[in-house]
This record gives sequence, structure tokens and C-alpha cells, in this order.
Amino acid sequence: MATAAVTKPDYGVDAPAVLRNLFLFGSACLFAAGVIHAPIHIGNVILSLHSMFLWTGVALVVEGFLYLLYVKVGKMHHRDSMLAFHAWRGDEQVLDVGCGRGLLLIGAAKRVGSAGRATGIDIWSTVDMGGNAMAATQKNIELEGVADRCTLVSAGAQEMPFGDGSFDVIVSNLCLHNIYDKPTRQRALAEIVRVLKPGGQAILSDYKLTSQYGAYLRGAGFEVAKKRGSMWATFPPLTVVVARKPAA
Repeated sequence: MATAAVTKPDYGVDAPAVLRNLFLFGSACLFAAGVIHAPIHIGNVILSLHSMFLWTGVALVVEGFLYLLYVKVGKMHHRDSMLAFHAWRGDEQVLDVGCGRGLLLIGAAKRVGSAGRATGIDIWSTVDMGGNAMAATQKNIELEGVADRCTLVSAGAQEMPFGDGSFDVIVSNLCLHNIYDKPTRQRALAEIVRVLKPGGQAILSDYKLTSQYGAYLRGAGFEVAKKRGSMWATFPPLTVVVARKPAA
């Protein structure tokens, strides 16, 4: 029997090891709670391992389901919320830093016309995104019908192969925290500053280090505001840094 052709884009699972571990350790704790009932006496302190394992397991499994909700549904809403922070003209040159399998990139491409273009840059790490690969991103681009206005570039954020002031809008979601070394992460921020046009807008979303991003951009002269992502759609909760580069 012939295999049915893929007709829907697949945006993958963000940080699949995190999702796996939440359910794995949560289930292990619930199992332990089911077999351990006797309390432990340490001096005058009585510890209930049953309660400890039970509530830890419940918390981890609930977090796993919340994260799964974000992966399957919430990140679509978060993408739309991020892109809504920019007043689209339709002719923008857009850069998605850490584009992964293209969710934010394609959303931006749908908001620009034939005069605009959306470029995605990534190293396509499978640790950060399940099934991450340039070919998978290109497939999503084609399925979404925006291949005529998208470009993919394989490069690190700290050394972007673009000229100064190349982009009107730069977006990024859950990328920069994966650059673990602070000096290297700041070089990535410096590259964002460099390749953004005067008067352009950067929209950076993450679950941590957003104060660092905002402080760096503010120090570069940007007008910076911090916005909260949807409380029900994002887990962990995400903060969006919306920053405007000063006009020339």
C-alpha cells in the first residue's frame, strides 16, 4: 500500500528531552509513592516519603502535560502574539534567529508580500528541537506555500553572515538561552543590533535571561519594553522583549 503524502507541516517537539524527563521522573515518583508507605524517623522529625514522592510525581506529570499543551497548541498562539507586536507593512525584510522548523519564520513570511522576505538562521540542533533539520524546515515552508519568500541559512547567531542593517524586523523564540556562554550570547545580541536597520524592531521571547537581553539592548540605545506571553498557552511562562533600534 502506498504511503500517504505528508500534507500538514510538522513543527516538532521543543526540547524533547525535557518533555520525556518530566513524564519519566514523574511516573517514577508516582510508582515509588505506590510502594513506599512507612515514614522515616530522623531524630524527632518524621518524614513521609509516600507524600513526598506522591506530590513530586503529580507536579512533574502536570508540568509534562502543560508543556505538551504548549508544544502542540500553545506555541501557535504564542507565535501570533509575538508577531502582533509589530505593525506589518508587508514589505519587511525579516530575520528569525534560531528558526528551528520554521514556525515563527513562516508566520512572518505570511505577513510580508512579494516585496518582503523572511530569512531563518539556525544550526538545527536536535537537542533543542525534535527532528530538527534544514530539510524539515524547508518542507514546512513548501507545505505552507511561502517558499517564494523564505531563505534558510545555516550559521550560528554569534556570527551572522549578513551586512549591517539588513533587516527591518528580527524575531527569536526560545533560542538565545541555548547559547550557554555569556560572552558568546552577548556576541549574538551584538549581531542582532548590527544587522537590524535603524528604526527596526527586535522581538525576542524566552523563559529566562530576558532581563539580560533587555539590558544589553537598552545599553545599545534601544527603546525596550517587556511583555508577558499568554499565561495559558505557554509553559514555562515566556517573556517577550520588544525593542526598537534608534533611527539614524
